Amino acid sequence: MREDERIAIERDRDRLSQESSRENLLRARSPGEMVVVYLNDWAEKKTHIHGVYCALIPSCKCEQVLLDSKWDLRRDGDGQPGAATCCENEASCVEYLRFGREDGIEPLVIVRSFHGIHDDYLEICEEFRLFHNLFQKKNEYIKIDDSGGEQLVAVVEPNRVKIRLKEIRQFLALKEMRLSIQFDYKEFSTYALEELGVAEDENEGRGKLCCWQFSVGRLTGNWGPAFSRLCGKILVPPFQKSKSGFWGFEERKKKYEEFIIGIDDNGDEIVHTCNPDTLANYFGANPGAPHYFTPVSFRKSVLNKYFHRPGRFEVSDGLLGCGDLWSTFIDNDHDDKVVVWLGDLGRNLPYQEQLHWKAHNFASPTGVSESYCRQQICNQFANSNRPEHVFQRRYMDLQEACRGSLGWQLIRPLTPGDEYHLKTIRVPATDEQPEFDQLAQSLAKILIDSLNSGRLKSFIPEEERGALRGKGSISCLEAALAARGASDASSHIAFLRKLQNLRSTASAHRKGDNYEAALKQLNPDGDDLKTVFAGILAKCIGFLDYLIVLVERGAFQESE
Repeated sequence: MREDERIAIERDRDRLSQESSRENLLRARSPGEMVVVYLNDWAEKKTHIHGVYCALIPSCKCEQVLLDSKWDLRRDGDGQPGAATCCENEASCVEYLRFGREDGIEPLVIVRSFHGIHDDYLEICEEFRLFHNLFQKKNEYIKIDDSGGEQLVAVVEPNRVKIRLKEIRQFLALKEMRLSIQFDYKEFSTYALEELGVAEDENEGRGKLCCWQFSVGRLTGNWGPAFSRLCGKILVPPFQKSKSGFWGFEERKKKYEEFIIGIDDNGDEIVHTCNPDTLANYFGANPGAPHYFTPVSFRKSVLNKYFHRPGRFEVSDGLLGCGDLWSTFIDNDHDDKVVVWLGDLGRNLPYQEQLHWKAHNFASPTGVSESYCRQQICNQFANSNRPEHVFQRRYMDLQEACRGSLGWQLIRPLTPGDEYHLKTIRVPATDEQPEFDQLAQSLAKILIDSLNSGRLKSFIPEEERGALRGKGSISCLEAALAARGASDASSHIAFLRKLQNLRSTASAHRKGDNYEAALKQLNPDGDDLKTVFAGILAKCIGFLDYLIVLVERGAFQESE
């Protein structure tokens, strides 16, 4: 016998034994594992056919379904609405059955078939999707956790569906059911049983939550002379209802982190839990404990996580939020830190967010800013003087001025896909080059790319418009201002050109002398990038103020 043939026979003998398949199917699984709940795998080389289909079994029927290995729910038509005839008072009547079954067995995955007119597809049952409030992203089903993070729960492929076991067992808990993972694995060989050294056989096995039947036999046809079949089911138990994650059943006990709130006389850090129930307040609770309004300091970089995901989080003057899941007041009117009340950390932030903030916690000798104190303690209106907050307010002021005086926008509003440029404008927390470059590009997008060149050209004499062909929005603004007799425009135009040059050279494949020259124009004193950007932002605010004054004075009023 040739060596390659001997290896092929050994390989087929091992496949037909199905020992590895049985071990994999029957092994214990952790709640975080993705479990195959549907499989229809036909090998192109006709070596195997593997099938998995699941059924939701009422708990009272578990012993009954484990009496034999046959499937309790078929994938071709079972589990869809149907009807049955029953007799009542010697009269027959038709009863509607939501899942076409009188025994209470339900599908978890439904095979949608359209008689060959349209393609078949797989669908996870609606109740499961609604139970976990899943949203679909292409072929994935996602759950949003308490912190606003995305958890992958299910993946639907053309011939396979996987669902995370944790969510299955939570669902089973309130349904008072068990999941029956039904499997049917067939293996085929091109060698006869005699060549393989395998005898015909049939046996069965049983465990506390599983049963199966295994057989080896002869076969005629295109699939080869020998085959084996492993068929059975495994019952997956539910969690306790208190672990279901469903309101009203789950016993939720929120966890709280400890934070540094000061330094003692020995130079050691003072830490305390942020659990609001353990803190003192103005009504006499917990005397001797730190007060609810104890300021806790964090490095400014704590906010980077939220700036980097503007579609999910929003950072504004004094407030941080994640959609409508959670929000908290923050004092971000500082150059080097963010301050939050100790009690707010526990009351408003999910535990996973508390862990994020703890990593940036440090002891600071100073407390909250004056503006935050006036807002939070004195209940007075007070705006932050941080450059990023002033910039955003001036941007909105210009929008409002144009809306009221012109009926059109001098700086066109950002499209939904570009709105993050405005939301994430800030003096960077570090001197990292990528963050500086991104922020400079955002400013250029907001102030230069968004200039309403089409409306500005209407103020330029027609004989001068030809000279603007091939030139950008800055030149258009410069010509329009000159045509309207606006004074003091040169410094703002020069600044915009420097900003545009910085953006252009920063986005080149490699930074070189051109970038250094562009940066030096905006930073002649050689300051760090944080200071440079603060200066750029101040000039941007000055430019917006200038435009607001022009609009209010009627410089862009169209002639009647």
